[in-house]
Amino acid sequence: MGWERVREFVVGDVERPATPTRNRITRGPRAVRVAKRGTNDRVLAPCAYVAMSDLPLPVSAPPARGPELALFEDRDATRLLCYVGEPQEVAGERHHPVHDGQGQLIGTLRRVPPRRPFRHTWAIDQPDHPTIVGRNEWIAGGSPKDALARAAGRFAVGVLGAVADLGADGGDHPAKPRTLEWRADGVVVMLSEGSEKVTVKAEWIDRRLAFAFALLGDR
Repeated sequence: MGWERVREFVVGDVERPATPTRNRITRGPRAVRVAKRGTNDRVLAPCAYVAMSDLPLPVSAPPARGPELALFEDRDATRLLCYVGEPQEVAGERHHPVHDGQGQLIGTLRRVPPRRPFRHTWAIDQPDHPTIVGRNEWIAGGSPKDALARAAGRFAVGVLGAVADLGADGGDHPAKPRTLEWRADGVVVMLSEGSEKVTVKAEWIDRRLAFAFALLGDR
């Protein structure tokens, strides 16, 4: 299926998940996948395939980046869709340029360092559009002080998942996958759950940038 207007996707190799009427899971190539059909006959249809071997890429895609950071439109990996280039350290941020199949820059993913007590965050720069900033879903609308108050409240009622995003980045215990609200000019334009499930809410977002985030992973 076409990738340009995808609204919700996961990255994985499950082609037919288990359902109330189907116990067996069928797997296929690792791909960006979109749910189709109903609950009982659900299919996760591929719209872009993750490169799983060392394939020729444009000169601007250094081999060191690894094949897993390239996507192809076809299963045989003959039509390159996009790839993540070599990261660059800029003013304390890690910038990941994203290129199309012809090697042209289509946007940049920026990993923004953490500000204690919160973890790192992300931003997406897409030409001719406002910057998209990913924030923890439960702190996106307020100040750090408000966030701590809300986190304390959730802890008190037993919502322990909210606390997973607190503490030092890369601590002794790995953080649980978190939900990010991606906002541009104060409006939620995308949601991500961990690194694999992404929901696009604004039509203008280049889906290849959302795919690239899922490939890089929220780490």
